Amino acid sequence: MKILILGAGKMGSFFNDALSFKHETAVYETNPQKLRFVYNTYRFTTLKEIEEFKPELVINAATVKYTIDAFNQVIPVLPKDCILSDIASIKNGLKDFYKECGFPFVSTHPMFGPTFATLSNLNNESAIIISESDHLGKVFFKDLYNTLGLNIFEYSFEEHDETAAYSLSIPFVSSFVFSAVMRHQEAPGTTFKKHMAIAKGVLSEDDFLLQEILFNSRTPKQIEKIIGELERLHQIIDKKDSESMARYLSEIREKIK
Repeated sequence: MKILILGAGKMGSFFNDALSFKHETAVYETNPQKLRFVYNTYRFTTLKEIEEFKPELVINAATVKYTIDAFNQVIPVLPKDCILSDIASIKNGLKDFYKECGFPFVSTHPMFGPTFATLSNLNNESAIIISESDHLGKVFFKDLYNTLGLNIFEYSFEEHDETAAYSLSIPFVSSFVFSAVMRHQEAPGTTFKKHMAIAKGVLSEDDFLLQEILFNSRTPKQIEKIIGELERLHQIIDKKDSESMARYLSEIREKIK
C-alpha cells in the first residue's frame, strides 16, 4: 500500500519506522530539517510530489493544533478514494470534518507517546480505534496495532472523548499540582524522583495539546473528583484520625488492584 505520513515528528517517524518495510511510504514535512531523521522512505516537501505519489492512505501525524489544517493542505492533491486517518489524542472537530470532507476515513488514538513508552516494546500499551471509521481503514489499523502488540479498544467519538478526559486529564492535573507546590529538594527520595520524572515528561508536551486535553468539556467533572478526594484526605490528616486513614488506604488500594 502507498502510505503518506504528514509530519516528521516523533510519532510520524515512529509510524514510518513501523510501516516502511512492508509498504511504500512517504513523509511530507514543511520543515526540511526534520526529514534528516527519517529513512527508508520518500521525503516530500511539496504538494506536487504528493500528487505524483498517489497515496492510498494518509496518516496525519501533525500536532493536534494543526491536524485539520494539515488535511486541508493536502486534500486537493489526493486521489478521491484515498483513506484519511488521524492519530490525534483530542478529536475536537474531527467528526464533523470527516463527515464533510468526502473521503473515507479512520480515526485512531495510540494511547502512548515517545515521552514514556518504550516504542520497541508496546505489549503493555493500548490503542483506540473509532467505531464510526470506514471498514477498510479499521482493518488496516487493527492489523498494524496487533502486529505492534497493542491492546485494541473500539470506541465511538463520544466514548473516546470521555475516556480521554479520564485517562489523560486526571494524571495531567495531578502532575500540574505536584509541580505547582514544588521547591528545590536537596535530598529527594525515590518516590519524589519518580513523581518528578512524570511531571517533567508531562510538561515537555506541546502547550496546545495540554490545553486541549484540559479544555475537554468532561475534564471539570474529573477535577471536581480530585478536589473532593483532597478535601476528604485533608480532613483525615488534620484530625489525625487513624481509623479513617486505615479505611481510606484500604479503599484506594482496592481501586488500583
